[in-house]
Amino acid sequence: MTEHSPDLNAARRRTDLIETAEGTIDVLVVGGGITGAGVALDAASRGLTVTLIEAEDLAFGTSRFSSKLVHGGLRYLATGDFATARESARERHLLMTRIAPHLIRPLPQLLPFGTGITAGQRVAGAMGMGMGDLLRVRAGTPRSTLPGPRLVTTRTAQRLVPALKPQGLRGGMLSYDGQLVDDARLVVTVARTAAAHGARILTRVRALQLRADGATVSDSLTREQFEIRARAVINATGVWAGTLDESITVRPSRGTHLVLDAADLGSPAAALTIPHEGSISRYVFALPQQQGRVIVGLTDEDAPGPVPSVAQPTESEIAFLLSSLNRVLAVPVTRDRVRGAFAGLRPLIDSRSESTADISRKHLVTASDSGVIAVLGGKLTTYRRMAEDAVDLAVRTRLAGDAPASRTTDVRLLDVPPPHVDPGIADGISVTREGIIFAVRAEGALTAEDVIDRRTRIGLVDADRERCLPIIERIVAETLAS
Repeated sequence: MTEHSPDLNAARRRTDLIETAEGTIDVLVVGGGITGAGVALDAASRGLTVTLIEAEDLAFGTSRFSSKLVHGGLRYLATGDFATARESARERHLLMTRIAPHLIRPLPQLLPFGTGITAGQRVAGAMGMGMGDLLRVRAGTPRSTLPGPRLVTTRTAQRLVPALKPQGLRGGMLSYDGQLVDDARLVVTVARTAAAHGARILTRVRALQLRADGATVSDSLTREQFEIRARAVINATGVWAGTLDESITVRPSRGTHLVLDAADLGSPAAALTIPHEGSISRYVFALPQQQGRVIVGLTDEDAPGPVPSVAQPTESEIAFLLSSLNRVLAVPVTRDRVRGAFAGLRPLIDSRSESTADISRKHLVTASDSGVIAVLGGKLTTYRRMAEDAVDLAVRTRLAGDAPASRTTDVRLLDVPPPHVDPGIADGISVTREGIIFAVRAEGALTAEDVIDRRTRIGLVDADRERCLPIIERIVAETLAS
């Protein structure tokens, strides 16, 4: 394989734009979320010529608003969707042992046995965790990577999550799942790995019209329109897929998270797993994060109507998440303690179910009457399999079988740069000047917003955004000018 630089920056973007417009490529990927980045990597690693276009920035949409879990499908077991659960466990295994062990860590998750958690929920949760461990065994994931579930004492439960209500607490069930360092970081790293295999990654290029043999696009920076010619076109735009193909119907579901200070929960060493009231299959999670934060989520609400550029949480969702969390805490977290909130839209396949919570998370890859291939549904954990299926269909229907089988089960994602030892750009913020420069020179960031919202996660807290934005704007401008 010819070696290519993985670095994404303004200079490479200009060169790749010219080269894309001048020739015919094998595969055009539309959409720069985790699915589109995964498709670009799968196709490029097979030796195909690939261009990915994204109307905004990498990880601009749903992919940066996940729970940041690489999970083994426990929820799907609870709803009887065993095939999706097995697929999730296998993809988690590949990610944690071969593809991205440097981007994922094992996360302890505690189901507390206390007031607010019924006996039925305790039994169902413990049984589900045991069944989830069987999926881990079948996928081949060693206990050294993901320890098995076990009962823990009241003392251990309180040590792991100091904020738990002690009255009525009788220990709990501890299990493990995979947690991403950051979901947007995964998208950028997959895109950079695709670039290292020769893919062209073009942000701020909007598809205006898709055809089986290419697309009419617009460069958002220059307002110029041009044609891209391709042997196969794959629509990986998630909840926006229907705006480019009227034959596609996607049912968006809004998932909302809150951002809290970890100190408000006693700086927990494990995530909290809290069943919804009256449910044995739906949960709210309180998940420790970087920068001394905990995110609490998530909701599953129908989001009909026009798809917004960035979804917004509702006050009723925020109240629901706080209420669910506070059922198990000694000191309730009040609304004024919420440091931030964010929401993403899941691109679910419309199955006419009454509730979006009842819709399967299994993905669908299909070719429309126009010949454009669409990849819909699914979830972050199974992005690699979704990408493989999409490229397989493109190879069969558009490329006359002219490509080898997928290689991505054994393609390790690029390493991330080591952390810098110099001070962060502001008190309490570990992001450094060198990290910001790297985001511009190697990770495709073109604006301060790209850095603050997607190369780092400073923007999840409004107060942090306000104090860091002027500093980041200055560093980005200096780097682009150098």
